[in-house]
Amino acid sequence: MNLLEMQGIVKEFPEVRAVDHVDFSVTKGEIHALLGENGAGKTTLMNILYGLYRQDAGEIFWCGKPAQISKPDEAIQLGIGMVHQHFMLVRKLTALENILLGLRTEGYPLVRREAQRQLVSKLCEKYGLHIDLQKRVDKLSVGEQQRVEILKVLFREAQLLILDEPTSVLTPQETQEFFQILRILRNEGHSIILIAHNLSEILEISDRVTILRDGKKVCTLETAKTDERELSRCMIGRDFLEGGYTKRETGEHREILQIRDLCLQHGEQQPLLQNINLSIHSGEVLGLAGIDGNGQGELVEVLVGIRRQTAGEIMFCGKNLSRLSVRKRWEKGVAYVPSDRHQDGLIMDADITSNFALRTYYRPPYSKRHILQLQQLQRNAQEQVDAYQVKIPSLSARVRVLSGGNQQKLILARELQAQGDLIIACQPTRGLDIGATEYLRQRLLERRNQGKSVMLVSTDLGEILALSDRIAVIHGGRIMGIVQNTPDLSVELLGLMMGGVPLEEART
Repeated sequence: MNLLEMQGIVKEFPEVRAVDHVDFSVTKGEIHALLGENGAGKTTLMNILYGLYRQDAGEIFWCGKPAQISKPDEAIQLGIGMVHQHFMLVRKLTALENILLGLRTEGYPLVRREAQRQLVSKLCEKYGLHIDLQKRVDKLSVGEQQRVEILKVLFREAQLLILDEPTSVLTPQETQEFFQILRILRNEGHSIILIAHNLSEILEISDRVTILRDGKKVCTLETAKTDERELSRCMIGRDFLEGGYTKRETGEHREILQIRDLCLQHGEQQPLLQNINLSIHSGEVLGLAGIDGNGQGELVEVLVGIRRQTAGEIMFCGKNLSRLSVRKRWEKGVAYVPSDRHQDGLIMDADITSNFALRTYYRPPYSKRHILQLQQLQRNAQEQVDAYQVKIPSLSARVRVLSGGNQQKLILARELQAQGDLIIACQPTRGLDIGATEYLRQRLLERRNQGKSVMLVSTDLGEILALSDRIAVIHGGRIMGIVQNTPDLSVELLGLMMGGVPLEEART
């Protein structure tokens, strides 16, 4: 008997049918992957299951009985837990307070906060989800916030776990350990819906795969009887070039960026960055690998001018950038794709034209005598939409209505229009479907092939290996080592460095 069965689910929004008569089932003790491009209906279907949306048609059955799920509390009571792609956390509360938020304590009057903290700490140790439980969420990295969400679900002992990209902040070794935990949960009778975009991970861990396209179910496949090519064809109608990107030709390349003895410290706390030395050359992709929260974000913020370093120099094309503003650095040729497109890359409730104008609104021909030239702004926005194949309802539409892939294309188009020499791309494909992922990767490589420099910051080791010419690994605000990305490069070596082992030690 199925633990969960969804029959003929339909959900419509203005001008679009997001879910179109979808059937979906999960058996007890199964890991079921859910695949599809952005806008395919995956998130909408799961939001219906979790009670965030009400379906317009169709039925849900839980343990063979009809279930009416009109709010998340009812889903939780049934035994359904969900970790959303965009986290549902109260940023002003601590990690522990978020984990315990909404927890029913009737019948347990003697259970004190310290006992609850100890239970959560045991979960942290058991699942390797290490965070400072007393730290406020708005002070945590994106990766740490995701761990809080996972702990919320595990603490409530859900029978069915809905996980969205749960391995994105883990090293290869930690990913394997996490997969082992999923296998243990499965063997104990728990069921898991895994929304992911790493096809190799899905093939490794899932039992079945359901693929959605344009709101409709394409097929459900047994994982053991399929492969990456078939999954790709079902999702986007063709093969995906994972790992099939051409590395640069060897030769002389001028130094574009040089980072010398860079340090960053906040008050009396442990230094956030310690003696960072890096260089990036023209026609090169330098990958910066590491577990989220180990200084990548701080390093990027220093490079683009959001933070000011406490020591060291940043030399760009032979000139010191250290005292220049964010705007001046962009004008000099430093483009920036932030890791959180919603918070740092876009104004979600502004229209598409306005978001394209954020970098250029004050410059001719878009501004004359401090008056915005709306026709010029709209013309530029339309040109960028066409050039980067951004799918939009209209230029006046709010950015919020676009899929994640189209939002990311908008950011990339806006940042690259200055034709600068350096692109700093942070998690450029996080949360995107494989079609959008391939498109964005190809665009970055096009710039490299034109002689530009790319600094790729990603927690996806597969992405780092697929695109980078050299790889630097950061841990605890230090560079553990820099290696050439050759065919015989050991993933285990990178994993050790990501865990804090310096390169020379890791090689022994």
